Amino acid sequence: MIETGNTGRTWLLTGASSSYALRLTEQDELVHLHWGPRITLAAAEALAAAPELDFRAFESHLDGREEYPVEGGPRFVRPALSVRTPQVRGTEWAFDAAEADGDELRIGFTDSVHRLALTLHYRMRDDSDVVERWATVAHAGPDGPPLELLRADAAAWSLPARDGWRLSRLHGRWAAESRLERAELLHGESVVSSRRGHTGHQFLPWVALDADGAATEESGEVYGCALGWSGSWRISVQRLPDGLVQITGGAGYDDAGLLRLAPGESYTTPVFAGLWSGQGFGGASRAWHAWQLAHVIPDVQNLRPVLYNSWEATGFDISLDQQRVLAERAAAMGVELFVVDDAWFGQRTSDRAGLGDWTPNPDRFPGGLKPLADEVHGLGMQFGIWVEPEMVNADSDLYRAHPDWVQHFPGRERTEYRNQLVLNLARPDVRAYLWEQLDTLLSGTPIDYVKWDFNRCFTDAGWPGEEYPQKLWVEHVEGLYALIDRLRAAHPTVAFESCSGGGGRVDLGILSRTDQVWTSDNTDPLDRLAIQEGFGHIHPARVMAAWVTDSPNDQLNGRVSSLRFRFVSAMAGVLGVGGDLTEWSEEELAEARAWVELYKEIRPVVQQGELYRLREPRGGLSAVQYVHGDDAVVLMWLEAQRYGERPPALRLRGLDPEATYTCLDTGAVHHGSTLLHQGLHTGLRGDLDARVLRLRRG
Repeated sequence: MIETGNTGRTWLLTGASSSYALRLTEQDELVHLHWGPRITLAAAEALAAAPELDFRAFESHLDGREEYPVEGGPRFVRPALSVRTPQVRGTEWAFDAAEADGDELRIGFTDSVHRLALTLHYRMRDDSDVVERWATVAHAGPDGPPLELLRADAAAWSLPARDGWRLSRLHGRWAAESRLERAELLHGESVVSSRRGHTGHQFLPWVALDADGAATEESGEVYGCALGWSGSWRISVQRLPDGLVQITGGAGYDDAGLLRLAPGESYTTPVFAGLWSGQGFGGASRAWHAWQLAHVIPDVQNLRPVLYNSWEATGFDISLDQQRVLAERAAAMGVELFVVDDAWFGQRTSDRAGLGDWTPNPDRFPGGLKPLADEVHGLGMQFGIWVEPEMVNADSDLYRAHPDWVQHFPGRERTEYRNQLVLNLARPDVRAYLWEQLDTLLSGTPIDYVKWDFNRCFTDAGWPGEEYPQKLWVEHVEGLYALIDRLRAAHPTVAFESCSGGGGRVDLGILSRTDQVWTSDNTDPLDRLAIQEGFGHIHPARVMAAWVTDSPNDQLNGRVSSLRFRFVSAMAGVLGVGGDLTEWSEEELAEARAWVELYKEIRPVVQQGELYRLREPRGGLSAVQYVHGDDAVVLMWLEAQRYGERPPALRLRGLDPEATYTCLDTGAVHHGSTLLHQGLHTGLRGDLDARVLRLRRG
């Protein structure tokens, strides 16, 4: 809901349980008023009428209070907008107009010198506390020099003055993504970013802050921000001298140049979403999840199937007969989606060749992929494939025909990682080629699922012959989005998974176009607990792909773990299997089938329910709980047991305190108001043990 004050210069956005207020001063300065618990329009207008503080000459009355700080004028904070023409740099704006259209508020400004038009967009839906913000920058002149955007962030967020703040973020690396880190926010600037051309393994584009470190899992105020962009990005958290905090974020990792706008051209930033929660980190997570399930992720009404992926069983050495055997075993296990991974195309016998040639290898699949797809469908499963469209090997027909299509600088060596180069998707001819290849593939073969991988970072992001090559950083990602959008529109029954060597491209932008993401290449079930815990702080289980693979885990660390522990770890998200099923014993296959059957039973609760983190994975007992309607599911993992101590009791959450719940696994009846349950741990012993419990109201 959007309300406008009597003067037309105060606005109040109200969501499920919170409000966001801002006002325009007589000097056309757009300043922040309130972000937190619900307030009335009268309260917002009272805040707008409060006298301004007196600032000394060395401070700015706008810093930490302005909705969208620009470069120039009485400001010293990092600007969200930095613009230049050949003569002038900086911005001086005048208010143009404001409009409320449904749940979207648009506030427009102009800069007559630059002939710039800036529109700030706000949206807060009635069913959510997430505030979606983005900006549109346009060259409004009919002629004149181009307008260079050095920086155009999506939004700036203002937090109130407090004695101190704690910053939470998700850091990592390949095979160790999205691990939670919390620390005091020091004065000055803290920056998380990616300069790699994709979201990156090192940070997820999300931060959360709580005052004085006082928030807990289920209580206290938490402010969070998340950026929806799948390329290079930057989020800056500034703690100012007076205790205020301002957060800016957007595409690009520095201010060297983003885009150049000719007269009539415009740039719309990605969404930088913000959330206030009064229910601690757990309440914030559930609010983020609910918003994504309702407004971001496509086709959420469809539960994600249990998949089998053949990569760890075969590597590059694949054949039609081999895939048939794996498919038969997967179907007997109860798998619903069979995926052929790398090496089905071109001359792809290793990672040195074939990328870019998206036609089936005639020696391995003489009749193409359709015969295998038909057999997989005949076994009652869906059929999927792996692709990496943004990459090319030097040893490929595509590169031999079009070496100019890759990102590179003239006169410089072309850097290869994993023996591959990056195609420039900012080029229309590259996108046209990929569209033709992928559309032909999806039209000629009954494919239900595409795993879209991206296995290296940008290094030589050059575009020879282009007048403003810096635009590649933005336009490659926009080209990726356009290509996926076009494929989804043409093939609406095909599901897509985003992968980037694991969790290297996980963000709200790619999630608005894909059905799930590959969380990490690390499938070790113990390592996965911390990775999945961090992931769940922002994204729901409905998109978190997790596999059961072989033990020992020879792909990574050689750790031995039980099939029980591996399955229960993976059942916290979208369950998949990736081991070599031809090496599994009949007993293991039978046990696996039982776990798959159990997952299908609890899947609606896990994929569509609310998440409660009962105990963090810190070396002993850890547990998560999902609640959906009358049902609850608890997943528990005992990492280690020492000195004969019994695992501690769990305090269940999210249950109706007036109701009773029957544990379907033990038959015991529990009162929702009791919440504390010791007996649930029966059977958890030793190291790396796990358990699933189902509870139902009544």
